[in-house]
Amino acid sequence: MTHDELIKKMLSNPAVKAEYDSLEEEFTLLDELLKARKKAGLTQAQVAERMGTKATAITRLERALVSGTQGPSYTTLKKYAAAVGKKLQIRLV
Repeated sequence: MTHDELIKKMLSNPAVKAEYDSLEEEFTLLDELLKARKKAGLTQAQVAERMGTKATAITRLERALVSGTQGPSYTTLKKYAAAVGKKLQIRLV
């Protein structure tokens, strides 16, 4: 079974689909963070250094978004954005 086939099969389960959908915002934020870091050509360690923290903190930040656990604070996101040469912008839609 391919990865895409497995995803399709798993998402056909209503309980799995509901949980997956509930994490949409976290996945969107994670995608934005990863795109910004890659566009800046930085590793997690380099972002951490610019933020004044350790690489493990960046790993935990990115992993937390995938797992749906405690998300990063506004201050942390602002520091991350600055570290990758971006500005944090939050909108209610």
